[in-house]
Amino acid sequence: MKRKINKSRSGHQQPRKKKSSRRVFPQFVGKVQMTREGFIFVIIEGQEDDVFVKASKTRHALDGDIVRVAVTREKTNDKRREGEVVEIIERSGKQFVGIFHTIGAQAWVLMQNRSMPYDIEVDLAQAQAMGAEKGMKVSAVVTEWKRSALAPRGEIVDVLGQPGQNDTEMHAILAEFNLPYRFTQEVENAADAISDEIGPDQLKGRKDFRDTFTFTIDPADAKDFDDAISFKPLKNGNYEVGVHIADVSYYVTPGSLVDKEARDRGTSVYLVDRTVPMLPEKLCNKLCSLRPDEDKLVFSTVFEMTPKAEIKSRWIGRAVIRSNNRLDYDQAQAIIEAESVPESDFLANAVVTLNKLALIMKAEGRKKGAIDFNRPEMKVIVDEQGKPIDVYEKISKEANWLIEEFMLLANRTVAEWVATSGKMNGVAQKNAKTFVYRIHGEPNELKLEGLRTFAKGFGYKFEQDGPLGGRDAAFALSSLLDSAKGKPEAQALENLALRAMAKACYGTENIGHYGLAFKFYTHFTSPIRRYPDLMVHRLLAMYLDGVASQKQDYYEKECQYASAREIVAADAERTSTKYKLVEFMQDKVGQEFEGSVSGVTEWGMYVEIEPTKIEGMVALREIKSDFFEYDEAHYCLVGKRTKKVYRLGDKVRIKVSNANLDQRLLDYQLVES
Repeated sequence: MKRKINKSRSGHQQPRKKKSSRRVFPQFVGKVQMTREGFIFVIIEGQEDDVFVKASKTRHALDGDIVRVAVTREKTNDKRREGEVVEIIERSGKQFVGIFHTIGAQAWVLMQNRSMPYDIEVDLAQAQAMGAEKGMKVSAVVTEWKRSALAPRGEIVDVLGQPGQNDTEMHAILAEFNLPYRFTQEVENAADAISDEIGPDQLKGRKDFRDTFTFTIDPADAKDFDDAISFKPLKNGNYEVGVHIADVSYYVTPGSLVDKEARDRGTSVYLVDRTVPMLPEKLCNKLCSLRPDEDKLVFSTVFEMTPKAEIKSRWIGRAVIRSNNRLDYDQAQAIIEAESVPESDFLANAVVTLNKLALIMKAEGRKKGAIDFNRPEMKVIVDEQGKPIDVYEKISKEANWLIEEFMLLANRTVAEWVATSGKMNGVAQKNAKTFVYRIHGEPNELKLEGLRTFAKGFGYKFEQDGPLGGRDAAFALSSLLDSAKGKPEAQALENLALRAMAKACYGTENIGHYGLAFKFYTHFTSPIRRYPDLMVHRLLAMYLDGVASQKQDYYEKECQYASAREIVAADAERTSTKYKLVEFMQDKVGQEFEGSVSGVTEWGMYVEIEPTKIEGMVALREIKSDFFEYDEAHYCLVGKRTKKVYRLGDKVRIKVSNANLDQRLLDYQLVES
């Protein structure tokens, strides 16, 4: 074989340089989000656009895995970013839920998970040792997937029970999100060993509010009361108002078995029919629950307030209280709505006065640019067996706002005290001590621009000129939502506004809370159910005692972990609600409902029916009258032949065509006139 040569300008012969046939593609590390069809999206932190990867180029990556992806095609106007997985950095260890099945000596977990398209081969002996029987619902983890193998291998980690039973299905949802549904006996024993004694030693250094009138307002079915309000009229015409929070940090010490478990969980999880608590029952329902007529250890913020809700002084510290009354929201609302209350009824007069103060604070928040989203919150009612029997809209009224406003006041007061080094002058100190803040950044300008374009189609406009950003955008948003209130398009506008907003999270850098219009904000008021609140209590206690600033790197990592746990819990809660809504609709297949378009995509439109707001999808391929295309710029679907347009908020009539409980999917069919 002759060697190829080139001639130089001087006539000398030179070997021809070999051209590289391989392009170098940019690589990123991200997290896998898998689909039923086997293709994946790699979510890269700090980048708005994910990377689409075909099923043939995933290298057997699975949902939740951390991978290195090479971007082989950048995003264009009509195509998304595309790439291929070059390395699986870390398997997620995620549990996948399915049905245990055997064929001879072979055993499989047949997947029902929307994010896992592959069945998992398991060892029959191991499965039987776990108590798995054919047809049972189980959870399994993938232990290996060789490049040459057609399917992954794994092992069963929990036997959940018979499919269709309520406990089985709720436990399956928790397993799907790697959430525990019980405490180990060791953790229970550790909690039971915590002393409930409140004597002179426990009260040392605490302010005594046991003689100050104190009460709680919670949902009627609440078992843990982690906040209470005290009220005392002062001789100068002002009021002393205390916000008292269960002192969980006194009972749960850093590094203890109970503390480690609480940190791992990160938060309590509220499924439709049950609460999966962050802390064992002895703590959340007994020791730390501010039950009436019991001495309780608390962390408090106490204010002297004028009748116009002006704050004259503040005090923060550990205390002891004794609650006099327990009200639920309906009872408190009845007091507020009463035409008059007897002068002799101190509780009723306290509720009425506190409500007036709360309404003033709420109005002040709106003036400063707080955004008030009024999206309906639907509640599913289940019977004793967990079967859904009703769906109704949960309405927030003054009693809810009363508690909310005073909790907000306590949260921002604690954050401001730390950020300003105790000066409470609204000016953050550069050398402020490390703290855990609840932060919320500015909304996405491109998405706000999309909202402005969409709103323009309905005759609305943002008052803000030029680029959308800063507090002006908040005022423009509030004005827009207020203008649309009560109109058909209101919900669509609110949905788009919500999508434009950044996600609130925990962090050590105080950037404020955009949605609430607070320069300083933290989570201080729910340490029974949120681990970040427990961290806040501990830091606050140290700083009140003059301890030096703690390590920021450590707390920043803890904030990131807590934010991730919050997202997981919220996803599990939404999934349990979705399951029960599909179950509620199973006997309604074939029935017709009025609804409104709540979302549009390239494959269909989502419709919320009235009055339950239950959302299902109308697949575009099922609309017979025309071929509809997705207009991304205007958030609508357009008929190719008829030019018929479906926009967010449009009223439509649908028929329920399918309620798939295994996949938690509702299919609607458009009833066209």
